[in-house]
Amino acid sequence: MFSVEEGSSGDGGSEMDDEITGDGSTTSLSRWVFDEKNDYDAIDDEDDYDEDDERQHGDVDSDEDEDDNVEQRLIRTSPAVDSFDVDALEIPGAQKNDIEDSSIGRKLILALQTLGVVFGDIGTSPLYTFSVMFNRSPINDKEDIIGALSLVIYTLILLPLVKYVFFVLWANDDGEGGTFALYSLICRHANVSLIPNQLPSDARISGFGLKVPSPELERSLIIKEKLEASMVLKKLLLILVLAGTAMVIADAVVTPAMSVMSAVGGLKVGVGAIEQDQVLVISVSFLVILFSVQKYGASKLGLALGPALLLWFFCLAGIGIYNLAKYDSSVFRAFNPAHIYFFFKRNSVNAWYALGGCVLCATGSEAMFADLSYFSVHSIQLTFTLLVLPCLLLGYLGQAAYLSENFSHAGNAFFSSVPSFIFWPVFLISNIAALIASRAMTTATFTCIKQSIALGCFPRLKIIHTSKKFIGQIYIPVLNWFLLVVCLIVICSISNIFMIGNAYGIAELGIMMTTTILVTLIMLLIWQTNIIVVCLFAIVSLGVELMFFSSVLSSVADGSWIILVFATIMFFIMYVWNYGSKLKYETEVQKKLPMDLLRELGSNLGTIRAPGIGLLYNELAKGVPAIFGHFLTTLPAIHSMVIFVCIKYVPVPSVPQTERFLFRRVCPRSYHLFRCVARYGYKDVRKENHQAFEQILIESLEKFIRKEAQERSLESDGDHNTDSEDDTTLSRVLIAPNGSVYSLGVPLLAEHMESSYKRPSEKRSSMDFGAGPSNETPALDAEQSLEKELSFIHKAKESGVVYLLGHGDIRATKDSWFLKKLIINYMYAFLRKNSRRGITNLSVPHSHLMQVGMTYMV
Repeated sequence: MFSVEEGSSGDGGSEMDDEITGDGSTTSLSRWVFDEKNDYDAIDDEDDYDEDDERQHGDVDSDEDEDDNVEQRLIRTSPAVDSFDVDALEIPGAQKNDIEDSSIGRKLILALQTLGVVFGDIGTSPLYTFSVMFNRSPINDKEDIIGALSLVIYTLILLPLVKYVFFVLWANDDGEGGTFALYSLICRHANVSLIPNQLPSDARISGFGLKVPSPELERSLIIKEKLEASMVLKKLLLILVLAGTAMVIADAVVTPAMSVMSAVGGLKVGVGAIEQDQVLVISVSFLVILFSVQKYGASKLGLALGPALLLWFFCLAGIGIYNLAKYDSSVFRAFNPAHIYFFFKRNSVNAWYALGGCVLCATGSEAMFADLSYFSVHSIQLTFTLLVLPCLLLGYLGQAAYLSENFSHAGNAFFSSVPSFIFWPVFLISNIAALIASRAMTTATFTCIKQSIALGCFPRLKIIHTSKKFIGQIYIPVLNWFLLVVCLIVICSISNIFMIGNAYGIAELGIMMTTTILVTLIMLLIWQTNIIVVCLFAIVSLGVELMFFSSVLSSVADGSWIILVFATIMFFIMYVWNYGSKLKYETEVQKKLPMDLLRELGSNLGTIRAPGIGLLYNELAKGVPAIFGHFLTTLPAIHSMVIFVCIKYVPVPSVPQTERFLFRRVCPRSYHLFRCVARYGYKDVRKENHQAFEQILIESLEKFIRKEAQERSLESDGDHNTDSEDDTTLSRVLIAPNGSVYSLGVPLLAEHMESSYKRPSEKRSSMDFGAGPSNETPALDAEQSLEKELSFIHKAKESGVVYLLGHGDIRATKDSWFLKKLIINYMYAFLRKNSRRGITNLSVPHSHLMQVGMTYMV
């Protein structure tokens, strides 16, 4: 292919004290972020054209070297709020989903939906917790029941309440929860992403930085530097995140199996003739129905099923109070944690085995965080603290009171404790609640997968947004049916709920430990929390979770190994996709076209320039992709105007429309080549059709050109006043679809060493960026030049817009290792072939598409 020659554009070295907004006003700056010695956008792209390239080509280090040697300092920028201090939905100027600004009636409806979506999993845990615990550690006397109850009470207090409600929920990323939301927060504050498509200008996006001054700032800087300097730490962090995500997907498989099997198993108490095989058939039919209605969305189903789950919680509390009054109210002694010690002293190894069942009372804790995008922090916190937790505690207390006089009924503790006169209504409600619970981790998985797709860690899938009002509510058809198939395989292979319960515990604890480690890192790096608080959180949380994990692993040979195998497969898929994407991007960066080649070809690019606009889609955020050279050599003509479009996801939940497009001119004006980076957050919805996208793109391009001409005019005035001949314009302008124009804080004049870059004025004039007017050129000529270029754009638009798609594939070289060949040539190729293309969301007609394939050897 083409050789790669590295160049570098000039740097700007001045500091900006104010941020220029679209209306020309300035905004006071009041937050602290990292800055570099050179302004962010002055080192944006070494291959983009400016007039100094001819004078300094080959004399300046590449961007990579420049980035490695920049001097870090703290500067003040626009206001922000730390995510620990307040719910991200309350940040002024942030995009809201109308959750907080609603009436009391709307909040009551929201609380009802919260029950239906978030708390189904943890709400149905009384169906099986005691049954699994006492299967592992049989009851010998009443004190064993008190000890087991005490374990359950303090597990509920430590994990769901203290860890998740008081700490983890505040680690949201602008209202987004889940494993990848935590990873996104870390990536935004430290350059730890393995895919090198970050641009310095990304740090100018609103809400990108959240750092605030604190006494712990120095420690935070040290951690940041170590993370960024160590490739091993970066890979370990990614592996941890991928492992946690694999456990989330595994949890979405085992949750429906456990919840539905436990609820339907109540038939064996109500109807003695029912066999386990019949329970299995009924459970399978319920699961098929459940996954079939998933497409109707969280808000619709949440509102429909919320009242049912509310009734379920009232049933738990009512049955608990009834059993306490009828059997034994002395079980309240379990609130004394000393009974946990006595329980372990009497039962030793059996008590340790019982921990694997005890952790099931906290299942669904991660759903509170992962489903945060559907609702707000406050709604989840209040609903759990004031309704869910009290009802759960009463339910467990009632079961313990019943079992204190009925040791033999421990195998199905919940349904045995239900009074006979309300058994069938409770059985019906419990099955509805189990179906709701089965959705809890499914919706959480959809959210997590969407985040991972945006951050380049999962193959692209079709995502359907089920709510026009709440942008976080999504449905992924392929994943939904895939989870159903795997769930049916698990439920048919492991028909025993005790073994399923062990697999359930493995998946839940894997997610919990991942969350604990990531939140600890966030507390150190971002929140800059006092080290004593950090140590207490990490030691207590990890200590408890590791103790539970050791218990469930001891029984992994019973059949729960299936869930570990499934999680390993999902982890491998994500790692292969990330590895292949990283390798492909790095190869495209290495093979990008050198600017000298384009200059040698001239403004016609060595071919015929046909009227029209070509939008060349590629994944490169910097440089001219090699696939463009393939278009030039393959096609008989190229469009009179070409725009390199890069749709790029940045590690923020949402990018405001006013900051969506970043334009840059490539080569002199006569070439009519531009770059457009369209930036999206992992929460953003891309629903534009191709006509709307084209319209926004062209309007933004026109505004960019006008602003560029305006800045050049100002520069010309400045040159006349200062008699400077060697300063050049570096145009870095952000154009909003609504017409607002934003400066990215780049100085109009770049500073260069005169001794290195002086050239004769005649040559400089001939190579002028965009052939703009010199100091002697009248302003009228500048205006005519501007109108001429805008007219050219209009004519090109009228001639039609064609989407040039370059499908770049990679294959391992012949001398590569066998494992690399296997991963790249077969596994990654298979995933890429069966994933969605990025252009699919625009619904472009085939008549407007032109595709060229290219293979890179890696």
